[in-house]
Amino acid sequence: MKEFTLIFRLNSAAVPSPEQLAERLAWLTAMMHSNTVINRGNILAPIPAKTIYSTTVVADERVEDTDSFFISGYLVIQAQSMDEAVTIAKSNPIFKVGGKIEVREVLQRTK
Repeated sequence: MKEFTLIFRLNSAAVPSPEQLAERLAWLTAMMHSNTVINRGNILAPIPAKTIYSTTVVADERVEDTDSFFISGYLVIQAQSMDEAVTIAKSNPIFKVGGKIEVREVLQRTK
């Protein structure tokens, strides 16, 4: 099995209803009961963030507001392949509120 991080992104204008939040919690609970979730990650504050762009010259450093989508949370799952991880991600109800999920493989360190 490989590990994949699901990074959840929401539009800053999207406010999930209590029913939608309950549906997302049910999804997470089902994933945990199936031993798919390795690490529940954390929920991140739904406030504007800053993206920092920097070069080796401090004078060129830029700080900008994030775009309209912010990272609302993440979790780590286990799956056989990227395709399976994407299939798991597609079952998340975040898409009903216009959200996005970024799926990334977690590389294992060698000793």
